[in-house]
Amino acid sequence: MPRPANPTGRVPALPGTPAHEHRHCRRGGRDREIDVNITIIGGSKGTGAQLATIAIDADHDVTVVSRSGTAPAGARIVAGDATDADVLREAIAGAGAVVVTVGGAKGVENQRATVTKAVIAAMEDVGVRRLIVQSSLGAGDSGAQMPAPLRVLMNAVLAKPLADHNAQEAAVFASDLDWTVIRPTGLKDKPATGTCRALEVSDEGTLSGSIPRGDVAACMLVSLGDDATIGKALGVSG
Repeated sequence: MPRPANPTGRVPALPGTPAHEHRHCRRGGRDREIDVNITIIGGSKGTGAQLATIAIDADHDVTVVSRSGTAPAGARIVAGDATDADVLREAIAGAGAVVVTVGGAKGVENQRATVTKAVIAAMEDVGVRRLIVQSSLGAGDSGAQMPAPLRVLMNAVLAKPLADHNAQEAAVFASDLDWTVIRPTGLKDKPATGTCRALEVSDEGTLSGSIPRGDVAACMLVSLGDDATIGKALGVSG
């Protein structure tokens, strides 16, 4: 039976999990106080599937919106299109937090932005406030966090995906939700290491290289319980 929703969307730090290097991705040793119902948009594969798995392992109730009708074991599935308002409202109602991890779709422009706007509207409709969105390093003002040669290369090679992420982030920033944007460096399908670096644009240092999806997922789960990340866009690398 689903647990009652936690309207704050707070997920206290989980015991027995790897410590992350930056304060925004650090897991402490406090006891878990409550569980949260988490809805993941894009949770059938990639970072979203990794997040679903670790959240379920940590005893959270997880709902996944899946066009294919597939999801990690233990997740509740709401089958349908992630831009369908009825599908989204069904999936989000009763959630304590929503996480968007959708990627681009072949032949579809601005897929990330379109889905994210639909999710924001559905959250506002059903009264859920806590939102985590996976974007990308290089989006918005985060180019300043990258070495100059990498920034030039990304702007040339990934102009369309970055434009999609820019529109996605603009929708998040314009919302009245309790949002956090996670901007990972290059994502890789390798085992999680249990560490990450998370920097705001105002922090010193640059980010480069790649990061396992599992580490990004862990950073997202920790961020859900850290009020200091609300209203922040965090660059994340391994």
